[in-house]
Amino acid sequence: MTDSDGQSRSLSLLHEASTLLDEASDLSTPMKPILEALSRHLDVESATLTVLNRRTSEILVHEAIGLSADQRERGRYRLGEGITGRVVQTGAPVVVPSIATEPLFLGRARSLEDRPETEMAFVCVPVKLGNETIGALSAERPYGKDVSFDEDIRILSILASLIAHVVRLGQFAEEEKALMEENQRLRRELADRYRPSNITGNSREMAPVYEMIGQVAQSDATVLIRGESGTGKELVAQAVHYESRRSEGPFVRVNCAALPESLIESELFGHEKGAFSGAVQQREGRFEAAAGGTIFLDEIGELTTAVQLRLLRVLQEREFERVGSSKVMRTDVRVVAATNRPLESDMVDGRFREDLYYRLNVFPIHLPPLRDRRTDIILLADHFIEKYGGRHERSIIRLSTPAIDLLMAYHWPGNVRELENAIERAVLLADGRVIHARLLPPSLQIAKIDEGRSGPLKVQLAVLEKELIIDALKVNKGNRAGAARQLGISERIMGLRVDKYGLD
Repeated sequence: MTDSDGQSRSLSLLHEASTLLDEASDLSTPMKPILEALSRHLDVESATLTVLNRRTSEILVHEAIGLSADQRERGRYRLGEGITGRVVQTGAPVVVPSIATEPLFLGRARSLEDRPETEMAFVCVPVKLGNETIGALSAERPYGKDVSFDEDIRILSILASLIAHVVRLGQFAEEEKALMEENQRLRRELADRYRPSNITGNSREMAPVYEMIGQVAQSDATVLIRGESGTGKELVAQAVHYESRRSEGPFVRVNCAALPESLIESELFGHEKGAFSGAVQQREGRFEAAAGGTIFLDEIGELTTAVQLRLLRVLQEREFERVGSSKVMRTDVRVVAATNRPLESDMVDGRFREDLYYRLNVFPIHLPPLRDRRTDIILLADHFIEKYGGRHERSIIRLSTPAIDLLMAYHWPGNVRELENAIERAVLLADGRVIHARLLPPSLQIAKIDEGRSGPLKVQLAVLEKELIIDALKVNKGNRAGAARQLGISERIMGLRVDKYGLD
């Protein structure tokens, strides 16, 4: 800064900065206008305001002029690192007369290649609130023999003291932002870490499910899996078992709805010879077979009240008797139950015991229906194509675009199980390497029928024609002439059909 007009320009800068601060409705004053004023009054090429994140000890760019968004992101320093890190660590200003010859000047935000050829100086002062250094204010300007760095330090220090309270708010904001980003990163890592290999899906709705599986797997807590039929409750039960300390033990499945009421007690707890008609020999139950492992009670809401009472005793006391025996047997089994019934309503109606409900509902996991996790539909479809393509020796490579449209438009009342059945059917019907829309079940076709057309035959022919044209265009990389030759039609007709169906 020259001696002739330096004082006047400095006073103008401080007056403008004070005015901007006074006119602000609160302390959340944007810093960019103040840095722009600094650039105008002191011939500064770029100016940067950094704040210290006290939790991570990282110094981040809060506001800057003369830097792109990418450069601002790169301008990160640790305490004591580079000139900025040293100023924040020591609380003392630093002047670098020539940044090109200063080894301590790291220049992460703007590399030497990004700077003009003129020799540049760098001035950095601490931003303090009381005795605490909370950030730094720095500026780059062309170097000259008549430049007074003492005056630069004085003006920047006064400006830093004026904005210190605003910088404190920026410090809080940066720390909160960093904390939120860290929490999001940890949640993503937890979801990836705990995502079981037997479950397909990476939608946002499934992330809490994976996290809960990881949290409960290593314990022996009873798990109650809730969700509509076909959502994959058994896969979650398997994941809980195979991620647990009991993974070497047995995993025993029991479908409570499939067992006759007269036999369910015998199936679960076993029976003695002669306990009832047909009991010609002693038989161990599922709880005995699952010793040291996990028993999965699917459709738990279908159990009778008598069996519910016996199950409650197993959960409370870890003991039971075989049917026809008075000998008490101890059990070391983890119970994972599942249901698609509204157990709360069943309790009100007297169909389900309240005490058993609270014993089962120690750690509930809710599985979202497929219609709520649509981003997983194509991922699941590809998984089932690979699974059943290998099983039935079919070389299916992809779904056609109309087929994808049908899958995404359908509401999937049967959830993942219905999708799996639809894909297996399509794989069996496919006569090439592509699954076309016409190979999907009629229920999906009906969902896409255009009510404005005259009849079902016309609808199906139009759907088939559109699908064939799209596939031909894909094979020929959008070339209409090549697609027309492949289908044996003229280029004019191809053009008319492309316009008719609004194809790009």
